[in-house]
Amino acid sequence: MTLFNACFAGIAFLYALPNNLKKTYQVGGLWVVFIAVLLGCSIFNGFSLDALQFQFLSESPWMSEMKIDLDFGLDGISFVFLVLTVLIFPFCVLASWKVKEVKFLFINLLLIEFFLVLTFTTLDLFLFCLFFESLLIPMFFIILLWGSRDRRIKALTYFVLYTLFGSVFLITALFLLYSEVHSTGFSSLLSNELQNSKQSVFWMLLFITFSIKIPMFPFHIWLPEAHVEAPTVGSVILAGLLLKLGAYGMLRFLFVFESARLEFQPYVLTICLISIFLASFIAIRQLDMKRIIAYSSIAHMNFALLGYFSNNLFGMTGGTLLMVSHGLVSSALFLLIGVLYERYHTRSVLYYGGLVTVMPLFATFFFMFTISNFSFPGTSNFIGELLVFIGLGLTPAKVVFILGAVSTFFGLVYSLLLYNRVTFGNLKYLSIQKFTDITRREFAFLAVLLALSTAMGFLPNVLIEPITAALTALTHSTSAVLDPVVTMHVDLAQLPVMTTKA
Repeated sequence: MTLFNACFAGIAFLYALPNNLKKTYQVGGLWVVFIAVLLGCSIFNGFSLDALQFQFLSESPWMSEMKIDLDFGLDGISFVFLVLTVLIFPFCVLASWKVKEVKFLFINLLLIEFFLVLTFTTLDLFLFCLFFESLLIPMFFIILLWGSRDRRIKALTYFVLYTLFGSVFLITALFLLYSEVHSTGFSSLLSNELQNSKQSVFWMLLFITFSIKIPMFPFHIWLPEAHVEAPTVGSVILAGLLLKLGAYGMLRFLFVFESARLEFQPYVLTICLISIFLASFIAIRQLDMKRIIAYSSIAHMNFALLGYFSNNLFGMTGGTLLMVSHGLVSSALFLLIGVLYERYHTRSVLYYGGLVTVMPLFATFFFMFTISNFSFPGTSNFIGELLVFIGLGLTPAKVVFILGAVSTFFGLVYSLLLYNRVTFGNLKYLSIQKFTDITRREFAFLAVLLALSTAMGFLPNVLIEPITAALTALTHSTSAVLDPVVTMHVDLAQLPVMTTKA
């Protein structure tokens, strides 16, 4: 609750300041998100990585007659997404340092952080629905007021319509659950009192809601439009955090229904593969750098879902690691594109070339995050992708493993094509005459992001342990907790298949 209070106090503090103190807003906003990071670190120190139960539980009565209480808590899944949330927002504040009307922007940023913290920690489906939908409002204002082009109205229309369309299914599922078990708490899902037919309906309603947020085919159209028209900070929040809500919702509320999950597993895997290949092919032919990274995000998110629906702890743990890693890498790529757009006011690759000769620091950071994007060994994406492949290899459907492996080649293609077009070749003096490398402020947040991504690649057990413990408890697995990644050199044929109960 301390983290909630800090975010709320920061919002009230910035709102109370006069409207003509831009420097105070900048410093004040940075201090608020930095305090949130410190509070997140304090939670990390007190969090038991191998505990199977929820920790830091906070239970307060709210609507007792309806059995809806203010219940919050952390397990390994909530923990990693909460850490990702508090780490991303300092970069958002630093990237928005020169934005006009910075007071209202920072208030919206803190509102998003506040609702995300509540969403990732609530243990009640009604509260999850409330906070999940509340995020639409501050994100709407960020795209509307700080979007880059007039086409942002079309992007906002897609964003709002798709989100509200998913809300219909979420609210319907909420009423179905309450009418059956007379409670919306997470414990009512664990009790699994729904009949198989109603369980399947409930599962499908929630799946459609979360598949729109991820997004999956055919609900993916809104994301590239929103990314292209949103400001840099909006793209960072979308790719780094808001897309993770769909994955988190699936882990928290869908995987407790094992019979429904196993029933729909082949269809979900098929949709994931379609989404990956479609997004990859479209990314290869794009010219707008933001669109390329947007379609790349769709491919990465759906590849992580392949691990989720592999029905073993290797794949599910790898998928969650990919989600966290994607939050760091995609945020860095959008920040790098924002660096170029702030200077040259275009995102088309046709106007760039040869930047390695005039912007060597930018080219270095761009290279490091590009190889992370296609899961080069030693990067943060590599560990998650490796675990997903192990999980897929342990499933009977080997065709999914083969197609998943083929899809990674296309990730390599569009990543290197983008990097080659921007950094190598001849300088385009007809479109850009004055070149400026990254500033100290930009170097600071890019270096920290690179350090976090590299640390995750070399020290993944810090996240693997809490994720695996939470997944073991969530899926009621009878097998042992996933071994540390340092034992991955053993023969895959000798690895135990840690499947969930059917």
